[in-house]
Amino acid sequence: MPTANPILIPELRVMLAEGDTTGLREVAEELHPVTVAEFSEGLTDPEIWQLFATVPVERQAEIFPYYPLSRQVDLLKAADRSQLGPLIEWMAADNRDDLLRELEPEFVEEILPLVAKAERHDIRLLLSCPEDSAGALMTTEYASLPAEITAGEAIARLRLQAPDSESIYYIYVLDAERHLVGFISLRDLILAKPTALVSDLMQRDVIRVRMDEPQDKVVEQLARFDFIAIPVVDDQNRLVGIVTHDDVLDAVRQDATDEAQMSAAIAPLGEGYLEAGIASMTWKRGVWLAILFATAAVTAMVLANWKSPHTWLVAFIPLVIASGGNSGNQSATLVITALSTGDCRLSDWKRILRREFALGLLLGSILAIPGYVLALAYAPTPVQALVIPATILSVVLVGSMVGSVLPLVFRSIGLDPALMSNPFVSAIVDVVGIVVYMGLAMVVLG
Repeated sequence: MPTANPILIPELRVMLAEGDTTGLREVAEELHPVTVAEFSEGLTDPEIWQLFATVPVERQAEIFPYYPLSRQVDLLKAADRSQLGPLIEWMAADNRDDLLRELEPEFVEEILPLVAKAERHDIRLLLSCPEDSAGALMTTEYASLPAEITAGEAIARLRLQAPDSESIYYIYVLDAERHLVGFISLRDLILAKPTALVSDLMQRDVIRVRMDEPQDKVVEQLARFDFIAIPVVDDQNRLVGIVTHDDVLDAVRQDATDEAQMSAAIAPLGEGYLEAGIASMTWKRGVWLAILFATAAVTAMVLANWKSPHTWLVAFIPLVIASGGNSGNQSATLVITALSTGDCRLSDWKRILRREFALGLLLGSILAIPGYVLALAYAPTPVQALVIPATILSVVLVGSMVGSVLPLVFRSIGLDPALMSNPFVSAIVDVVGIVVYMGLAMVVLG
């Protein structure tokens, strides 16, 4: 994400004040688009548009996507409407789609007439796709060829298509109705004899995804086959776009951010930390904190009603509870990760539960030994000290099972397993652990 450069901003403002279009043009044209966005992030919206006015719209479209999405929205709303049509037309289809999804539908409908008819069709196609689908990730800028032409003719056509294509490493072969029938790499096309037919060179077994398939499927296929791009088709196998590896990388990074936030019992912010409003963050954190508070209150109520002369047991409450919570968090993290990456599926639930049960027993037994040794130093008798290792074994086993079961349950009902975040596992294990601890204490100590 761009960060305002405090060193260059005064120089930019001097050039803006003096109307130094030559100097501004050099900054906007000679530096990398990312660097231009970084340097100009601290300018006001009118100042950025003044900087943009010194370069062609093609260059503007290269720089614009590197501003944070929230800033892009502000810039659009601050611009003269006549500036928006050409800029949106020149933006890469996927970047444009990300931006328009952030705008109010009324504003989108207001600016769409400013865009060429062909571009409007692509825009409406992409906006019609659900946000978590392959269609929302794709770009409509791809290279295609018919099957009946020669390699020499194909290269000539690619020279014309290349400037408007996101990637030409893979070229997709289509029939007259735009059905996807094969693909050929640029490398194979260049190395082929000029007279060779594309139909003889292409690969007919095309790995593809449908527009409505979840983005997880796209990520899985790209990773499995090590593709640079993957074609996206409609329900009639007509090519509608491609998803490139850089778009998938952005999606994976966002998913990782969301899951990291959910694992800490925070509703995904959906934007940068510094861009998120205080009220929004208060709500997204406070709701889950309140839920966790309620579960912790149950633990407090259980403890408050426990009457026992064995005060030495109180000292071990943090130890036994932490053992179960930590074990549960480990299991939940491993299962959530495995489900997310495709290493395991819901159909593997029996194997997962058996594995976690065995691990819970083994880990609980290992931790119970030093727990018993420690308890001997405080318990009145060795028999009474058995409460500690027995509880540790039980809560570690329970934690492992809870941490593995809940993500599976969430996935089975169509929810993100990351919602079953580590704090929730800990909260459940805390309550169960206290009940088990007291129950065993009453049995052993009387």
